[in-house]
Amino acid sequence: MAVATPAPVAATPAPAADAAASTVPAATALPAPADVPATPSATLATGTTPLRRGLPRVPGGEPWPPAGLAPVAAAPAVVPVPAVQAEPEHIPLAPAPAAGIVAAVAEPVPSAPVRASAVVPAPASAATPVAAKQPAATAGPASMDRPVATEKPAGPKAQAKLYGSRTLGQWSRRVALLAVGAVAAAAILVLAARGVTTLPGVPAFLERYPGEYRLPDAAEPGFPWWAQWAHFLNLFLIVLIIRSGYQVRTQAKPPAFWTPKGGGKKVSINLWLHQALDILWLANGLIFVVLLFASGRWMRIVPTSWEVFPNALSALLQYMTLDWPVETGWVNYNSLQQIMYFLVVFIAAPLAAVTGVRLSEFWPKNAKTLNKIYPVEAARAVHFPTMLFFVLFILIHVFLVFSTGALRNLNHMFGGTDVVNWVGFWLFAAAIAITVAGWYAARPLVLAPIAKLFGQVSSR
Repeated sequence: MAVATPAPVAATPAPAADAAASTVPAATALPAPADVPATPSATLATGTTPLRRGLPRVPGGEPWPPAGLAPVAAAPAVVPVPAVQAEPEHIPLAPAPAAGIVAAVAEPVPSAPVRASAVVPAPASAATPVAAKQPAATAGPASMDRPVATEKPAGPKAQAKLYGSRTLGQWSRRVALLAVGAVAAAAILVLAARGVTTLPGVPAFLERYPGEYRLPDAAEPGFPWWAQWAHFLNLFLIVLIIRSGYQVRTQAKPPAFWTPKGGGKKVSINLWLHQALDILWLANGLIFVVLLFASGRWMRIVPTSWEVFPNALSALLQYMTLDWPVETGWVNYNSLQQIMYFLVVFIAAPLAAVTGVRLSEFWPKNAKTLNKIYPVEAARAVHFPTMLFFVLFILIHVFLVFSTGALRNLNHMFGGTDVVNWVGFWLFAAAIAITVAGWYAARPLVLAPIAKLFGQVSSR
């Protein structure tokens, strides 16, 4: 059966096509055939890379392919397309194409240039303006070279640094809430104490017990040099003990470990530091107590009369009303101070030492009877609250030193005199600077060489 061959599109257009082309608006007119060249095809050029040859195709033949250079594809030249300007208003819709035009579009001739009369809009887009069908990317060479802005992917959100179990913001909010609560509680206590002083019999009680009692005549005033040095060493050591004890309690992965020279259990370097500081602190306290009793100054902090208790209550009531008792620390402490110093030196310090030894590696682990009498759980339940007591005492002690005559009080313990000048203050500032330096120096880089003198230091 013979099949009719359609005539070439570019030869003679059908009359219907001419009629359709005459009805296409000016906005859809394309360049003349001379202005639109045919699409260039990729050509092959000789490269510089030798061909990779394989096995021969026939027995005894030459390897395939023949020796030569691998061809490379030459990039076709990019011909810019002129921009098509569309009228912004009053754009008529394109009519439906004729049957001859549809046939011409369905069977294009690759080698012939495209004629303007053969390109018309599709029937489905008849309801859409022609200007809306022109993409922005074909506006011209300027739009083709314009860089396209790409949105960068959002990186992972940085995690807030933890200080202990909370972030800095969480700690700040907690401290602020505690400060507000403390101020509110203090205001309530002051108002309540002032109300108590108006009750019947209370003014007479305060007059009979002013807050202190007379010391024995053998008590000497002032603070000797050994008391001043013991006070400074106690300040330095207790701060580092509290810091290292907190690290031992909260640090899950220690930065280094220490093992005794004679063998024994491996412990964290923070625990080694804590125990070493405890030994120095106990030695300093023992020397202080021996000199305290040898010099006869023990009666300054050891009560010698039962009147200490009502006077301590009177002093507490005066502190709570903000009508504080007269400060005469160079000669005699008030009864509340005397009781507190007695508790710190003779109760809290030995209690911290006894419970600390039970928790340390020096305690015999195989002494079953001793461990049953003094279990480790009991020592742990007392040791941490004792540390909290020291922290609370230090905060109140420092507050009262600065609020009841800072220069005179600092001269008592750091300058050894009862005069008011800046000597004691600058000595106190130097003591604080040394303590801060010790705080920052207490890290593995500095501790490891010292710990190696008494054992072996390792990272795991």
